[in-house]
Amino acid sequence: MLSESEDSGLYGRERQQPKWVLLKGIPRRYTVVLLTFVCTNVCYVERIGFSVAYTAAANAAGVKQATKGFVLSAFYYGYATSQVPGGWFAQKVGGRIVLLISFILWSITCALTPIEADKVGGLIWARLIVGVAQGCIFPSIHTVLAQWVPPHERSRSVSLTTSGMYFGAAFGMLILPGLVQKEGPRAVFLYEAAMGASWALLWFLCASDPPLSELPKASASGFGTATGYEKGKAPHFTLSVDERETGKRSAQSKSDIEAIPWRKLMQSLPVWAIVVNNFTFHYALYVLMNWLPTYFDQGLHVGLENMGMAKMLPYLVMFVFSNVGGVVADHLISRQSISVTYTRKLLNSLGFAIAAVALLVMPHLKSVTGAILCSSISLGSCAFARAGFAVNHMDIAPKYAGILMGISNTAGTIAGVVGVSVTGRILETSSLGPSDPSSWMMVFATPAILCILSALFFFAFATGKRIFN
Repeated sequence: MLSESEDSGLYGRERQQPKWVLLKGIPRRYTVVLLTFVCTNVCYVERIGFSVAYTAAANAAGVKQATKGFVLSAFYYGYATSQVPGGWFAQKVGGRIVLLISFILWSITCALTPIEADKVGGLIWARLIVGVAQGCIFPSIHTVLAQWVPPHERSRSVSLTTSGMYFGAAFGMLILPGLVQKEGPRAVFLYEAAMGASWALLWFLCASDPPLSELPKASASGFGTATGYEKGKAPHFTLSVDERETGKRSAQSKSDIEAIPWRKLMQSLPVWAIVVNNFTFHYALYVLMNWLPTYFDQGLHVGLENMGMAKMLPYLVMFVFSNVGGVVADHLISRQSISVTYTRKLLNSLGFAIAAVALLVMPHLKSVTGAILCSSISLGSCAFARAGFAVNHMDIAPKYAGILMGISNTAGTIAGVVGVSVTGRILETSSLGPSDPSSWMMVFATPAILCILSALFFFAFATGKRIFN
């Protein structure tokens, strides 16, 4: 096992020193994890912000629900196209530069987005571009984390990073409805663009590339090999002889980067277990994130601006339980209570089962309190389940973590396209309309059924063992 001094040295070196040290005296990987947490935070402030601002503008203009669903889902079409290319590009040139370019692009586009609800073409194009830019972000983050974070810290590191999504969503739900009411939807777009530009500047000043020259296998996310997790031994982290002989190879070869086993990846049932569960998670998340404002406003007849801090509760619960899931997973693994495989399966199954029950109950309560409670439980449980499927990329194929994240997140993006647009169509064709809570039963039952089926699939086919070297 590495000592803290060795750990700080091996995980803290990089080819280029950052222009500005954000956190002095601690290992560099913690700064990277903190910055990626802020990154996901800002991204979800933007997504929530557009939903809130556009919903207000569309309702004022009398836009049909189907049209609203199409505009809201346009983001995910762009998001889907860049997931796998983003993961490949991040592995090829490094996640740092890809993240920087992505943030600059979506921040500029956000600032230029037209707010007039009747300018459907301009809104769709803007959301497509923002989707393409943000589609590169999560594969790049997984590439960076797989390079910087050792296996015994991955669950909580990934959980902390992804919990930024929920903290950002909670912050957006708290602040942005009031901003729309006070200053109008345009102020939301400018506020989000400023946040994106600020993070890009912080990343440019504080981030650095992984230590490819000192540890040549870093870009393959090896940083050594995790041992003992599946064999009952005390988990520890070792470096291979090649990795200790620093400087013999300055970087991973181009052929290693390009030799991605696409066929084996696509034929692997453990890979599909991750993909299926990522689809379900994002179906539930995107449907609730994009349509909860409409459910509160038209189904329960309560405006978001009148709900105070209650409207941010579902996303705060996600933030908490995402980190709880990561800590629990790492604790079970490090204490050898159960294997990595069954740790992933247990947390994944538990999270999705509870989420399914809450989603089925929510439309029957027909009250604001019931909706907040059930949406909080369902989203929090889904976030807890991420300690199962969302970290599993790094378990089975750490070298291709960015690629696998791109593949599974493409499925999640398709879920956003399908879920958000289909929900609009369901409400449009309902005889009762969105103003009756009963019209929302099918809306919430669909992700509930998907949660149950996905949990069963993951339990049957997932593994915590490395199957791609």
